Formats: sequence, structure tokens, C-alpha cells
Amino acid sequence: MLNIFRKKISEISFENIGIDIHSHLLPGLDDGSKTIIQSVDFIKRLQKFGFEKFVCTPHIFMEVYPNNKETISAALASLNSLPEIKSMPVTVEAAAEYMMDENFDDLLLNDQVLCLPDNHVLIEMSYQVESRNISQYVFNLLAKGYKPILAHPERYTYYHDNMQPLIALKDAGCLFQLNLLSVTGYYGKRVKAAAVKLLSEKLIDFAGTDLHHERHLRMFEDITKWQDCYHYLRNYPFRNRELFGMSLTSVKAS
Repeated sequence: MLNIFRKKISEISFENIGIDIHSHLLPGLDDGSKTIIQSVDFIKRLQKFGFEKFVCTPHIFMEVYPNNKETISAALASLNSLPEIKSMPVTVEAAAEYMMDENFDDLLLNDQVLCLPDNHVLIEMSYQVESRNISQYVFNLLAKGYKPILAHPERYTYYHDNMQPLIALKDAGCLFQLNLLSVTGYYGKRVKAAAVKLLSEKLIDFAGTDLHHERHLRMFEDITKWQDCYHYLRNYPFRNRELFGMSLTSVKAS
């Protein structure tokens, strides 16, 4: 029975996504990976699902995780120096996930923002309370030439009964990134319903693992959690490869 289960795991592939633009795989920086050994283990196991590039995005939330370019760059360099990472067919890069609060204003004013490729910036809010002036943050980012990506819009509970504010952000030029585990129900039924709605209305641009810990990874590896929801993801036109990596055709041809 165990052998059959393991065989089925290989049928779940995120090769169509290919580039994970949201994860907490750098060791010791936030509530993600705790050690460099754990980071290697997580990357090795995620790579089996078809990911070939990881843009790690540690939290920058000054009251809790006061990371900066120096702390993130040091952790990335340590991870990439390991023979285990060098031997894997993956690329590991880094940006950040920014909490939209008053501390972000200074970072933006001084152009101290760590970006994904092509000036894309991953932003987030509290799950319970919408960030004050979130529309203004999006406007300010766009005005300075950045391209904001709102992390996991399906998880913000205050939008579950009224998605119009989300649609307004989208219309203003904000891109949306879905957490893959949201469609499994990992974060709850209402989050799953919101994820399905956003996918069905083609409002999602990117997908990411938002992987923090072993529990997340075990959910990815449990085939039973994907059986009724994998179809939402399999053929969705995620833009991860288009904007942040090689095309699937190029990868298969190489």
C-alpha cells in the first residue's frame, strides 16, 4: 500500500509553474526554515514536484522580522555554497515579502526594496485587518516603477464576503499570487472557496508554495489532499515561467 501511495505522488507535478516565487526556505530568518540542513531537505523534496527555481522571500516586518538586504544575502550565499545545492538541478535566489505598514514607507522612499526579477515586489497584509491605505501603497509602488504582487489574496478573511476591494486592487495594476495549498483546504474551507473563485475568474497571476515548515511539505506530499482540487491548477495559465524563468518548451528541449 505504501509503495502505491509513493508512486501516485509523482503524478502531482507543478512543472507548469516551475518557478516558486514565494517561500521561506532561507534558514534562520523568520518563521520558515530553521536550519540550513532543513533548507536543503525542503528544496530537495520540492524539486521532485517540478520546481527548478526558488525565489526565497523572507518576511520583512520590522516589528517581528527586521530583515534587510544584508541578512538575506548572507543566508542565500550560505545556502548556495553547499555542495548539495550545487549538485541539484535548481536555482535558488532571494527577494522578500513585505508587510504593508508604515515601516515600508521608508524602504520605498529610499529604494531599499528587494525585488523579484523585473522590479516585481511581493507584498502582504495582516490576515485579520486590511492594511490602512493599501490602495495608496499599490499606487506608490507603481509610481516608482515597481510591480506589486499581493501574496495569497485568498487568505485575507475580510475579502471573503466582498471581493470588490480585491478586484479594485487588480484593476489598479496589482498582481495576485495564490498559495498552492489553499486549494487543498489546508487553511480552511473559506480560504479554499476564495481560491477557487479567484482561479475561476482568472484573477490569479502567479502561484507559490509559501512553504514554511515540515507540515506544509507533508501536505504537498500527501496525494489524498490533491485528489479533488489538482484540476484547478493543472492547466491554469500561471505566469511564473513567462516572467521569471525559462519556458516549459525550453526546459524540455534543453
